Amino acid sequence: MTRNTWFALLLLCTTASASAGAPHPGRDNAACEVWRHELSFAQSVQRHDASAFAAHVAPAAVFDANSGRPTRGRRTILRQWAPIIAGKALRLDWYPRHVAVSGKSDLAFSSGPYLLQRLAPGAGPRYTIGTFGTVWHRGSNGVWHVVFDSGDAGRPASAADVATFQAGRQTRCPKPGDA
Repeated sequence: MTRNTWFALLLLCTTASASAGAPHPGRDNAACEVWRHELSFAQSVQRHDASAFAAHVAPAAVFDANSGRPTRGRRTILRQWAPIIAGKALRLDWYPRHVAVSGKSDLAFSSGPYLLQRLAPGAGPRYTIGTFGTVWHRGSNGVWHVVFDSGDAGRPASAADVATFQAGRQTRCPKPGDA
């Protein structure tokens, strides 16, 4: 999937979410559900919990969806992410900043910053900061799963960038109209 396709998907989700012009309780509730799922997804990596990570990922999910070599399928994704989840060489953290939900409230796009820390002594750059994007789908059972995940390559992060990232985390879903 190209970067333009991702932007089109984001625009579609944002347009569908904003089409009513006023807060929509169903979409607002769904957006908060996705917000909590995104935080839980990140926490699964922070806690080194491969089972919890897998529970967030749809069986036919696609990761690195904005690259020329996407990773397809939960099993392959779990294998690829095992070192990241283990957290021995890298530490990855992220949180949502925005969530947009489709008009049917079964498709959502979440995005926000990520911070990657290399743990090896002398590793450079020690920190990389960037932006991720995740597409979520709510199944007929009401459970949200990641169907597409992507992120940019990031850039080296300064101590100030790391502090800003850490200070920017919100643990509650923002109310409609919050900045």
